[in-house]
Amino acid sequence: MENADLIDFFYTMNYPLDLELPWVEKYRPTKLDDVVGNKETVESLKRIAEEGNMPHLIISGLPGIGKTTSVLCLAHELLGDQFRDAVLELNASDDRGIEVVRNKIKQFAQKKVQLPPGRHKIVILDEADSMTPGAQQALRRTMEIYSNTTRFAFACNQSSKIIEPLQSRCAILRYNKLEDEEILRNLLHIIKQEKIEYTNDGLEALIFTAEGDMRQAINNLQSTFYGFNFVNSENVYRIVDSPHPLVISKMLRSCIRGDFEGSLDILRSLWAKGYSAIDIVSTSFKVLKSMYDIEEDKRLEVIRIVGFTHMRVLEGVSTYLQLSCMLAKILELNKELKIDT
Repeated sequence: MENADLIDFFYTMNYPLDLELPWVEKYRPTKLDDVVGNKETVESLKRIAEEGNMPHLIISGLPGIGKTTSVLCLAHELLGDQFRDAVLELNASDDRGIEVVRNKIKQFAQKKVQLPPGRHKIVILDEADSMTPGAQQALRRTMEIYSNTTRFAFACNQSSKIIEPLQSRCAILRYNKLEDEEILRNLLHIIKQEKIEYTNDGLEALIFTAEGDMRQAINNLQSTFYGFNFVNSENVYRIVDSPHPLVISKMLRSCIRGDFEGSLDILRSLWAKGYSAIDIVSTSFKVLKSMYDIEEDKRLEVIRIVGFTHMRVLEGVSTYLQLSCMLAKILELNKELKIDT
């Protein structure tokens, strides 16, 4: 692409020509006080920062909830101006072999850095549950030899994938999924800073599609703003390429009330727009969780049907016929599932 064409492209997509930092990085907290959610766990990290003696750590939890950010904030508060020289950050999903432990990590552990008494160099391993068992075994010995000068922090989605010898050497902290209110507060802060026009249903769509993942919520906000200059539900769902929950809700309710042809028409239109089976089933599951006007036991029966369809889709049977079968099974329950129209 020629330079002139590239500039025209950025103008068309409303991207800033200076290509500023992604908002996930721009608004990444630098102090533990600014970390969103998981207050009790963050308080534990604050006590470590005050005492100055950091143990080896394993922080586990879902993606996008602040694990790596919390460790970086802790390192900043412990090391201050010496952060750049005394911290090694690696993404273990890329640098996960035994050679990385023998070379990069060992060399860093051997490096001499002048630090205040009681402070240690810090190795941060993101996605640590992706490290090979051999690399984890090699790391065990490195942790033992250099524990007087170097401490390790592992961020992972599942701590059970870290071998037992490493787990026994670490304090394990678990992060929970962020609450909708916590994501909302952070989004409103960014919206105010960036002077973004938005609607309430746009915010609801960002929170709905994020499912407790702050990183995804911020990325979707930035993409929607750059793509349309206005954040509403329609634009958000166009960006994330997901069926609108109101359309899915209408499809499910039509089926529950006995209007099979109407629900099938909606499914047919979604399929014609190119939405995959996994998109339709996943959104159906999320929508059903909030359909509180249906009796709990009967709603669970519908969720069970959607769940079995989800399982079959993940096994590879992602056909229009499979989705039609899901609606047909829900229709069989319509005599029991009486809800207000």
